[in-house]
Amino acid sequence: MAERNIQDLIKQMTLEEKAGLCSGKDFWNTKAVSRLGIPSVMLSDGPHGLRKQEGKSDHLGLNESIPAVCFPAGCAIASSWDRESAAKLGITLANECQAENVSTILGPAMNIKRSPLCGRNFEYLSEDPIVSSELAIAYVQAVQSKNVVTTPKHFMANNQEFHRMMSDSIMDERTMREIYLASFENMVKQAKPWTMMGAYNKLNGTYLCENKLILTDILRDEWGFDGYIMSDWGAMNDRVDALKAGCELEMPGMTDRTDKELIAAVQSGDLDEELLNRAVERFLTVVFKYVDNRNQEAVFDREADHQVARELAEESSILLKNKDKILPLKTEQKVAFIGQYAKEPRYQGGGSSHINSFKLVSAVEASKELQVTYARGYDDGLDVAVEELEDQAVELAKKSDVAVLFIGLPDRYESEGYDRKHMQLPANQIALLERLSQVQENLVVVLHNGSAVEMPWIDKVKGVLEVYLGGQAVGEATVNLLYGEVNPSGRLAETFPLRLQDTPCYLYYGGENDKSVYHEGVFVGYRYYSSKEMPVLFPFGHGLSYTQFAYDNLVLSQTELTDIDKLLVSVDVTNTGHCYGREVVQVYVAAPNSKIIRPGLELRAFDKIGLEPGETKTVTVELDKRSFAYWDVESHDWFVEEGKYQIIIGRSAEEKILVADVVVSPVKTPRKVFHLNSTIGEVLADKHAGPLFEQMMGKTFVEYTEAQQVTENSQSDAVNAEMMHAMMEGMPLRQLLNFVPGIEKSVLEDLIATLNQ
Repeated sequence: MAERNIQDLIKQMTLEEKAGLCSGKDFWNTKAVSRLGIPSVMLSDGPHGLRKQEGKSDHLGLNESIPAVCFPAGCAIASSWDRESAAKLGITLANECQAENVSTILGPAMNIKRSPLCGRNFEYLSEDPIVSSELAIAYVQAVQSKNVVTTPKHFMANNQEFHRMMSDSIMDERTMREIYLASFENMVKQAKPWTMMGAYNKLNGTYLCENKLILTDILRDEWGFDGYIMSDWGAMNDRVDALKAGCELEMPGMTDRTDKELIAAVQSGDLDEELLNRAVERFLTVVFKYVDNRNQEAVFDREADHQVARELAEESSILLKNKDKILPLKTEQKVAFIGQYAKEPRYQGGGSSHINSFKLVSAVEASKELQVTYARGYDDGLDVAVEELEDQAVELAKKSDVAVLFIGLPDRYESEGYDRKHMQLPANQIALLERLSQVQENLVVVLHNGSAVEMPWIDKVKGVLEVYLGGQAVGEATVNLLYGEVNPSGRLAETFPLRLQDTPCYLYYGGENDKSVYHEGVFVGYRYYSSKEMPVLFPFGHGLSYTQFAYDNLVLSQTELTDIDKLLVSVDVTNTGHCYGREVVQVYVAAPNSKIIRPGLELRAFDKIGLEPGETKTVTVELDKRSFAYWDVESHDWFVEEGKYQIIIGRSAEEKILVADVVVSPVKTPRKVFHLNSTIGEVLADKHAGPLFEQMMGKTFVEYTEAQQVTENSQSDAVNAEMMHAMMEGMPLRQLLNFVPGIEKSVLEDLIATLNQ
């Protein structure tokens, strides 16, 4: 590896060369400075496959990219709840990048699934920041272990496609910290990505590529990020302001217009050249990490990687329903595969991450050796039924032991660039399902979709297998899962609500006048449904298996701790069924007596294990301060309330299996600032201010409270003890001037000054 003196290189550069390195050469390549040995490197889209365009390239995929392997999309990978699967994807993609001389792969896509309507949800991982960050950590570490650059995106709050380049995501500080920043935070701190991608949208009025609070104050100074930040493609609003805020690279770079803006800003004194130098240093440090560690021996083995795609699809698919144990199917059964997706599966999303798959295996092709017959049933390009296709499907279902219906969302229903209008499947698919259910009671649905859908037909089918957008090997994976060659082990990383109207942001998703206000706050996904005890179709974390698991022996390392201590949570899991299976152990924390408005429960840890029949394993996870904390907007920091918390082992956010209590105390409490409108209840509840208040008020306060007791003892129907207690608790300090004889304002002001010291 060559020794690089990047500072020396920068000293030798002209101002024009330094400015030039801060934008791309074209859509997918950075600029070179040949005289100094600085090469151009290629970037590629595709968190679920290599999308390398050769020749004249374009962002939207109108021009062809090289034949590659399409892996399951983010919606599926997250449903694996499996760090090893995310790492396997990362290692495989990194090897492909090395073989094709691609320095940087754009991903993972980590935006929170605020609403099922977001057109890009198929790329995103979860509605929960723990699932999102943990799987992203595994992916980023794996890719970078092969000296290929990752670009986690889109940082941050890019939660809708409607007017995404102008939309302003407006949220309070606590919502930002607990949900939308939290999705990225642990990934940055633990995986240490070499680059990050700024988002198109604004946050609270400022475009994110020029948002110093987010890019510098939080990402760099607080979290320790030391790589470079690039814009999303076309996200740049003001180039000079963006560089000042911490965005080093503008993509794409089709002209030198913004390079000239940087040059002019330095020459006029508006931009300190040292900021430009620092940007170039960050950029070159990452470029040379790849260039100086290029693996010339890497080979893109498409067939081998196709098998990886199949394994990932198998690990990620979710058995949502299995009435009467209709699945797994038996090889001796006569099975009808019905629906166009059985032969022509929808296996990836639309937009910039679209992969030119070198092969595609459908369920029909994968079942050639089985007793499977096929009928198309519907036309994917239409929403209305084709009677002839339906009639053929119905006749085939009548003659079969089981009918498996392959349905889902067409490409035109969900894609980058626009949001969905509803959560329904096409009308022709539902009409076909209705007819099949009338002639075949053994009806199973296989779903191909990138996000949650409504299922008003759920009671008319015995089984539902969710394969999401499972990549180019989805057909093989589906057949293996249907016939029990593989035991389903995926779990939902997002809630499937009963209907769109139930979603937390239903009334205001998309916003108005390009302002999208996050009125629901921290109540995103299951945090909302569980807090309202609202029925859902399938809860977050849900997924069935062909075997059964029993939980026992929940043990906490301690039952009382401070917020600087670690809590170890252990539980025994046993496979009580008759086949090998993998189980996701989900650990939630609840604060049932919180004085803060908090979700009913929150996922704080998880692990996935494999068990043979009769085998028991002990799963242990560690909880720290953040597992119990909320973001305190007054102190601008994480704070743990003193009190009792519940540690919940669940099969989902809805199904609680074991519960244990723990008492947590903060080592430091945020200092509360008291004033004349602070209530007596607030003062007395503070463990420092309360005793001081009573001591300073002394006899005057005692006499007043004794007088209130006399009033209570001689109360009329109009005045009772509960009312007097509530009035006292809610009485502002200033009211003591009116009700307590001898109290002067100066005395109260001295009291408040003392309490605040």
